[in-house]
Order: sequence, then structure tokens, then C-alpha cells
Amino acid sequence: MTDDFTIRPIDVLDPEQDDAARQWIEVHASVQRELFAERGSAWSLEELQALHRTGTKKRVDLAAWTGGRVVGALEVQLPLVDNPDAAMLWLSVRAGARGRGIGSALLAEAERIGADHDRSLFFAETEWAEGGNDASESFATERGFVVGMTVLRSEMVLPADRAALEGLVQAPGAEDYVLEGYVDDMPEAWLGDRAVLQQRMSTDAPSDDLALEEEAWDAERLLQQQQRLRSAGRRILESVARRVPSGRIVGFTQVSVSASEPTLAYQQDTLVLAEHRGHGLGLRLKAATALRVMDELPEVTAVRTWNAASNEHMLAVNRRLGYVVDGYSREWQKRLEEG
Repeated sequence: MTDDFTIRPIDVLDPEQDDAARQWIEVHASVQRELFAERGSAWSLEELQALHRTGTKKRVDLAAWTGGRVVGALEVQLPLVDNPDAAMLWLSVRAGARGRGIGSALLAEAERIGADHDRSLFFAETEWAEGGNDASESFATERGFVVGMTVLRSEMVLPADRAALEGLVQAPGAEDYVLEGYVDDMPEAWLGDRAVLQQRMSTDAPSDDLALEEEAWDAERLLQQQQRLRSAGRRILESVARRVPSGRIVGFTQVSVSASEPTLAYQQDTLVLAEHRGHGLGLRLKAATALRVMDELPEVTAVRTWNAASNEHMLAVNRRLGYVVDGYSREWQKRLEEG
């Protein structure tokens, strides 16, 4: 409790707190609109509720109130399988409520929650639009956070040139590989190979200075992840590259589309195993997936993706596909001193 705001826990799954939960998620959405106008990236409450019901993270939510209005929102995500010393923070304060200590108070609560769960490593993200600046940089640095990675946000407009995309998919140089795909439900026979690829995402994709450990994936965990996305109302489209001689899946890319925003596809993970690079598979996979989105979900008008600034290869792939950078983010981290 402070002179002009109160911080209280919030349960987004409690029907009696539905109004408060909708205000809470709207705080996060309002910051996205402030940064990117109508091109902000926002979760719906229903999607967040689905993630709270299942998953490999414990989620603790707090709301800052002024009178009867939520003006600050915090979620502390505590991984339960990997990175047991980590806590991921999602913190937003309405523009008109800043400068009153709300963000600092929520961050202090986040660190208390993390300490209560034996977490010493905290991660957070800031964002800004192309042509702007990171308005939260000083807030982060003054509270002991350091930059672990800088990320570019880009969009590809759909529908794109079909002939050009088909030309990329069919270009020579990868005769020992075939591309396959699905919509919504991953074939059961894929789960083993895809779990290997998902685990390699945590080691092979650029993470720069982020102090994250390798994740442990198996077929069951991957299936549960797919089911969570579907229960959150998301459509899933994926393409994979299969090595013909071995029959093994060696690369993939996945996008998802929210029921609350059916015109926008979110690019999820993309990876080609290091030992199979040099054949243009990443470019082919993303081109094939763009074609699949155009065919299966023609209402989608853009695909949005995020890539580490250090990932020069994937950024070059994106440029060939027509992605245009429209924003940036920083991944911040802070380690609490023991004792």
C-alpha cells in the first residue's frame, strides 16, 4: 500500500475477478498501442487463461490499483522444468500513471516473489518502434538490469508474390530434402524428431549474453505445448524439411494465428540443424509456410517475426522474403546477490 495506489494479487482464472482481469490485460495492451499504435502485439485474456491452466511455468499475477482502476500489471513466470533459477517478468504501467513509483513497487514485488521461489536470475523485455527510442532503458539500468540481447521486429505483408515464393521453394540445391507441412495438428510420427529440434532451439539459436540453460524437450512436452496453443484458440501452421536418405526431420518453421487477431500471423521458432545448413532450407521453409498461410488462412495480411540483431543469416532470409523492420526490443537480465 502507498499513498495513492495499492498492489494486490489477481487471479485471471477466477470468474468473480473477470472485470479486474480484463483491466489487467488491457494495461499491457495499452502499452503496446502506445508503442506501435494499431500494430501492437497483444494477448487476449482468453489466451492468457488457457496458458494459466496448463504449461511448464507457474504464473503469479499482481495488479496496481488507483481507486477502482487497474493502472499497473505484472506477471512473474517461474519455469518449472528448465532454468530453475530464473523468473521472467512482464510489467506494464499505464502512461498516465507513471512517475508515481508504481513500476518500481511492482518490480520489488516481482523480486520478492522470485526470491520466495528460490529464483535469483530475472529477465524482462523493453520495446520501441522504428524511429523511436527505448523509453524504459533508464528504468531498467537504474535497477540493476543489463542488456542480454537486442532483437529486431519485422513484418511481411501478405498476400506476397506467389510465383516468387514458389521459385524460392523449388530452387535447386537441396535435392536430398523434401518439405512437408501441416495445419493445426502435428502428425504424431513427427513428435520425436521435432522434440530434438525444439531442444536445439535453446542451444543453436542466437541468445547472445542471456544466461539461459539448455531446455529438455521430448515428444510429450512438445505435444503439450501444441495443445496449449490450440486451447488458447491459436491456429498453427508449420513446415519441416526432411532429409530423404535418412527420413529424419532436420529443420522447421512454425507460425500461429490468434483467434482474437485473425489478420496477423506470429512467426514462432525457425531452426535448421547446423549439420544441414548451406542448402537454403531456412529460406525454403519460410517461403513454403507463407504460401501455406496464404492458402489456408487467406484473411491473414501480415506475418510478424522477431530475430536477434546478431542473427545476420536469418535477417538476410527475412529481407529476401520482403520483411521490413518496424521495431526493436531488448532482453534484459539481472542476477540478485545471494544473502
